[in-house]
Amino acid sequence: MNGLGRWMVPLLLILPVVLTGCAAVEPWQRGTLAEPDMALDPNPIQSALRAHTHSSRESAGGGDSAEGGGCGCT
Repeated sequence: MNGLGRWMVPLLLILPVVLTGCAAVEPWQRGTLAEPDMALDPNPIQSALRAHTHSSRESAGGGDSAEGGGCGCT
């Protein structure tokens, strides 16, 4: 296959999925979507505080998946 044909098959498979993900939101539905339970992060202040505490306890920067603190406590 040439370069164009190699990209056409995945594009044709992904395009219907992408197009069906779009939906119009009616004005009366926006109240439901604006509820705190629908937020990506329901507690942004608590998440920011935990991230700050985590970065303060870790001796090296970057990566939020490390467990434990830089002081040896868990």
